[in-house]
Amino acid sequence: MSENIEIPGNKTSAAQPLARLLIGERDPFMRRALERTLAPRFALTFAEDGVDLLQRALQDAPQLIVLEALLPIKDGFQVCRELKSNPVTRRIPVIFFTLLFAEERARLAGSDAFISKPLHEEELIKTILRFLRSNESEAFHGTNPHEYPRTG
Repeated sequence: MSENIEIPGNKTSAAQPLARLLIGERDPFMRRALERTLAPRFALTFAEDGVDLLQRALQDAPQLIVLEALLPIKDGFQVCRELKSNPVTRRIPVIFFTLLFAEERARLAGSDAFISKPLHEEELIKTILRFLRSNESEAFHGTNPHEYPRTG
């Protein structure tokens, strides 16, 4: 089951739409923490399992995906590989946000960044904003400046 949380934020102007994030997170406590942290700046959609996340990404592509490795049905690594191998979703930045010490596995699955839990709000927001700005630049210049930042 998934929750849609699309709350207008106070960090953007009315003329600028909120960036849409899709978050794969199975833990209800972490979903609430992420909602409190990110909803003032972004439009959020949550998926509790990997299959639901993939369906949502294909139905209405978000601007960025935050992904837990330990998702039910299809884990985050499977999800990331499928996202990055699909022409419709391959350019969506994927940030792993997980308890696992699996940075190399996340990179090999195709992720764009890796952040270790617990939640450090400023680090997560800065990383998300960096990729959103990078995508804006990419769209404007027709390049792909993504790198694999080491964080967490």
